[in-house]
Amino acid sequence: MGNHHVLNSEGIDISQNDTWLALNTNELPDGIALSHISLLELLHKQEKLEVLLPLSDLLDAKGNIAGGLLQQVYELLSEHTSRFGVWVTSDSDTEVLTRIPEFLLQQDLIVIHLPAFTDGRGFSFAQTLRQLGYQGEIRMAGKFGRDQIAYLLRAGADSFVISEHDLHSISDISQAFNALASSYDGRNAADLPMFAGA
Repeated sequence: MGNHHVLNSEGIDISQNDTWLALNTNELPDGIALSHISLLELLHKQEKLEVLLPLSDLLDAKGNIAGGLLQQVYELLSEHTSRFGVWVTSDSDTEVLTRIPEFLLQQDLIVIHLPAFTDGRGFSFAQTLRQLGYQGEIRMAGKFGRDQIAYLLRAGADSFVISEHDLHSISDISQAFNALASSYDGRNAADLPMFAGA
């Protein structure tokens, strides 16, 4: 994993307090979590950890939560974790989220990975999770631009994984978190007026 930082919704670096670990898989994108752990390491740990799992590995071919052996592995993992979260890439089908709302609502953290700067599906994912009633933390990771942060916040994101390079190349990252008009609470774009008065 590269060197990254986690910033909260106000642009404050909360990396030192972040204890989430991503379960190491072949498809694990850089920046899902600040650290990762292998399945074997997790099963040998005495303390219970906060672990992120890849949502795609928990689903069957129809996009439902898999049963059988995979369900048993998930239950085994739950014995070794204090909190669970999942990560999903925005190139997944948005319908997957709407098919498994009960499972998603139980997660403490959902990380949405944006594989490309031009991929706007991460906005839809965050908004869909909030519409489903998800109250936990939504974290954005991957390739998003500074100018997209305020819009991602409006869509429902709570925190952001930003690379060390990007964090230091942006002169004032905190401005990205306050870039939009604040005449409303910042969580519902429908509350904004269609046209600004002159």
